[in-house]
Amino acid sequence: FVVGPGNPCFIIAEAGVNHNGDINLAHQLVDQAFNVGANAIKFQSFKAAELVSAKAPKAEYQIVTTGGNQSQFEMLKSLELTLEEMEQIKKHCDNLGIMFLCTPYDHESVYALDKLNIPAFKIASADIVHIPLLRQMASTKRPLLLSTGMSDLAEVEDAVAVMISSGAKDNFILLHCTSEYPASIAESNLKAIVTLIQAFNCPVGFSDHTPGTIASQLAVALGACVIE
Repeated sequence: FVVGPGNPCFIIAEAGVNHNGDINLAHQLVDQAFNVGANAIKFQSFKAAELVSAKAPKAEYQIVTTGGNQSQFEMLKSLELTLEEMEQIKKHCDNLGIMFLCTPYDHESVYALDKLNIPAFKIASADIVHIPLLRQMASTKRPLLLSTGMSDLAEVEDAVAVMISSGAKDNFILLHCTSEYPASIAESNLKAIVTLIQAFNCPVGFSDHTPGTIASQLAVALGACVIE
């Protein structure tokens, strides 16, 4: 795929952890994403023990959707997929002809996904200040898609500088993002897409956390060339 201005908008279906830790449900998500015509489907690779402390509380939206009986660690632990299962999902995607993408949250996951020959890395908003992880992904020379939720422009500038200096020059895309679940239309600040295009002269997309599709349509009208 060629992604950028003048090309069709690239559509990523967000599977995330909505497989609930069930590999069979993960395969069903791949089928659904393919059936509706998405270009790619994106999962997450993480080790709960390396991501949160044992006593970390759930976020408010997580309590609403999954209850308050578990800790965040217990919830995330139940949502882990093994690297072997990731390989199965990628093979399923390859057989169908939909791109497999994944967000790694630790160095081991980056290494393993690189060995799987993942076509690109998605970087979560929370890791825009995780300089060692940015350097590791950029050094693979694979395309990078970096979400910018919760960051200010200076933090985006720092992340871009790290990616470029580590091997990702002309090989990254920034995704405007509002880190709320769900995010309201009123707080989506879609003009930030124009700001990112002007500031960094690179392809810019939109990681859409809003209900419905109108925000994504407006984002494309403003210049977004990727929708997640």
